[in-house]
Amino acid sequence: MNFDYSERTQQLMRHLQDFMDRHVYPNLRTYEEQTAEGWPLPRIVEDLKVEARAAGLWNLFMPPWHGAEHVDETFQFECPGLTNLEYAPLAEVMGRVAWAPEVFNCSAPDTGNMEVLQRYATRAQKDQWLRPLMNGEIRSAYSMTEPAVASSDATNIETEIRRDGDEYVVNGRKWWSSGAYHPRCELLIVMGKTDPTAHRFRQQSMILVPRATKGVKLLRSTTVYGYPHRGHGGHAEIDFDEVRVPAANILKGEGCGFEIAQGRLGPGRIHHAMRTIGQAEGALEAMCKRLLKRVAFGKPIAQHSLWEERIAHARTEIEMARLLVLKAAYMMDTVGNKAAQAEIAMIKVAAPRMAVRIIDDAVQAHGGAGVSGDFPLAESWANTRLIRLADGPDEVHNRAISRLELKKYM
Repeated sequence: MNFDYSERTQQLMRHLQDFMDRHVYPNLRTYEEQTAEGWPLPRIVEDLKVEARAAGLWNLFMPPWHGAEHVDETFQFECPGLTNLEYAPLAEVMGRVAWAPEVFNCSAPDTGNMEVLQRYATRAQKDQWLRPLMNGEIRSAYSMTEPAVASSDATNIETEIRRDGDEYVVNGRKWWSSGAYHPRCELLIVMGKTDPTAHRFRQQSMILVPRATKGVKLLRSTTVYGYPHRGHGGHAEIDFDEVRVPAANILKGEGCGFEIAQGRLGPGRIHHAMRTIGQAEGALEAMCKRLLKRVAFGKPIAQHSLWEERIAHARTEIEMARLLVLKAAYMMDTVGNKAAQAEIAMIKVAAPRMAVRIIDDAVQAHGGAGVSGDFPLAESWANTRLIRLADGPDEVHNRAISRLELKKYM
């Protein structure tokens, strides 16, 4: 394995970092002011999208799908076609600012939803939904988790998707539908049961539901430790009451929900890990700068042995996590997501755990300021802590890792 960044990646990293330095970081305060005025659609994000697209920093996440099953290669869209390994350091750069990925049309849950549509949707579904998503004209949400059941076991999901002539009827309650409150969200990808009598992994299907459909009711936005998680457009609890959509809106076919979910969640998990490393790097930088500025007991706090140990531990953990991200990305590119499932699971557990610890140390280094709104650390901690639950909790991934390990000795 050679993890040297390609010349193309290095060039894009320089270009992206320059864009962040010139356009994103100088507008952090502007973003806060505009979200206070009229969240969740700050003008600065929409303005910077135009700049990013003109700069060629658009849809960086979408991997090449040449030769992949079900992919219509005649469907063209604007993207550089980076591999997962090439995209990893770029996602890390974007991930240092929670709302930055949307500027480049690389934000969750849209990235995962766009990959789902590219891989499993019909040409008509792509023309209707994927094209405007890739153009940044609309946003989308992913409705899988339910409040009434332990959704970490997706076989528990109870939302009904019932065929009725030329339509499907959807009934159920979802929550943590990330992005559903974004004012440009027009599409919900909903997972539910089409056949409760089928094999437990063939009961579920996925269907495309326009957010404006009659019977779709957004009940409330669920916060993350009190924060609205603005970079995702809010997490919605949604009631689906006799929601009727055309039968043509089913994705791939009845009973394919688990297959699609696995195809979607692999890239989504590693994208979370990539961005989380960016959050950890930002926290370590803030911690070091703070410790060098502040003096306690006669010397800079950075010179106290306790903080020297914490800084060293943070750097070591970031480097280890980054290498595991690159290994998982390399395997996804070379042997496929299924063969890389252990590495994807491991980094999905390791990266947010690492970042939460480092951000927490950075909060401690800032003292009372660290838990205030004067610095982004408290919100960063809350958002990163959520990643230990998003796209499957740590316990589910550890269970999968353990089973794969034990299988070697059976």
